[in-house]
Amino acid sequence: MKAWRVHANGEPREVMRLEEVPDPQPGPGQLLLRVRAANVNFPDALLCRGLYQVRPPLPFTPGVEICGEVLAVGEGAAGDVGARVLAQPPLPDGGLAELAVVDAATVRPAPEALDDAEAAALHIGYQTGWFGLHRRARLQPGETLLVHAAAGGVGSAAVQLGKAAGARVIGVAGGADKARIARELGCDLVLDRRRDDIVAGVKEATEGRGADVVYDPVGGDAYAKSVKCIAFEGRIVVVGFAGGAIPTPALNHALVKNYAILGLHWGLYQTKDPAAIDACHEELTKLAAQGTVKPLIGGRVPLAAAADAVQRVADGTSVGRLVVLPGAEEAR
Repeated sequence: MKAWRVHANGEPREVMRLEEVPDPQPGPGQLLLRVRAANVNFPDALLCRGLYQVRPPLPFTPGVEICGEVLAVGEGAAGDVGARVLAQPPLPDGGLAELAVVDAATVRPAPEALDDAEAAALHIGYQTGWFGLHRRARLQPGETLLVHAAAGGVGSAAVQLGKAAGARVIGVAGGADKARIARELGCDLVLDRRRDDIVAGVKEATEGRGADVVYDPVGGDAYAKSVKCIAFEGRIVVVGFAGGAIPTPALNHALVKNYAILGLHWGLYQTKDPAAIDACHEELTKLAAQGTVKPLIGGRVPLAAAADAVQRVADGTSVGRLVVLPGAEEAR
């Protein structure tokens, strides 16, 4: 089969190579999947750079979430050949390939309401948003939610989930095009970080109160501005550091202003509380069936263009989710 492999750490476009490798075979408890769609995530870029919290041995194949079709079932595994499922191929053999082997216990049915690209994009980003907003921040109807990078893959999911929860959503985006997309996603107010005063805009929109919940996948300057416009008893959900800078919170400031800083590592739920992930998947599937959430797909590309797609995500130039379709013959 064809698979992208990383032999040395560096920028994705420079270190990813499309190679012919032996077809994988499912072992006990595993499923062999044909990759129908592989969603590109920021961690794929960090993996290439050697900066992710997990450092798989070289060479490895990036791709942390896919929508796939079951081709074969390993001994003792539960699964039906032909079923369309969502999965996370375990590293070092990720999903940017034509085939992938996954643990049968971790796969979940792909929502029927979504096509392959949308289904692949529903998994990690939307699960992260759901756990961040509901399990960690306890977002309530009528509260104000501030979402950074609102037109990105992670941010767009939080916007849709915030609206579904009955919150008033303020989105922050970079540039006129991304601001327009954030409005189309349903943001009640969009602030352009390149020209608007974020702190003043949030305070004006909330009559001085500030945002009840902040969803921050960016870090750096985004976090610094968030603490200046957080409400009394507000909650800041730290999701990631796509901006490149990891902030150092001033805990005296959190004490004086009476707000909470909440970390979110969604992957821990897979080992600490897998039943919660199953329940979340059921809820997301229902929301997708209702049309309440629909992943924003910024581009569908063939397998040959995967390295460029990962680089675009790394550079922050993508909108929504870029999805690799190994069966596609040309980019769309």
